[in-house]
Amino acid sequence: MAAQKKTSSGSTPRSKGIVKRKMQRTMDEYKHHELESGRGGKKVTSRKQAIAIGLSEARRSGADIPASPTKRKASKRKTSKKT
Repeated sequence: MAAQKKTSSGSTPRSKGIVKRKMQRTMDEYKHHELESGRGGKKVTSRKQAIAIGLSEARRSGADIPASPTKRKASKRKTSKKT
């Protein structure tokens, strides 16, 4: 079986489909004031937080999405402190 072709952005077409579906559902819930965050169940009021929740759900579903830039910076700092 042939390997999946990666697009210029680095993610596979399957990953893009997962992200699209998850983001559509998440943003729809946000728009209708139904999106809740975490275990506390508070309503999400920030668009950026809604996007972060959608990407997180897509990652859990198996989409190949790189970590956010702030997480990458934090991990670089941790590795440089160890050396």
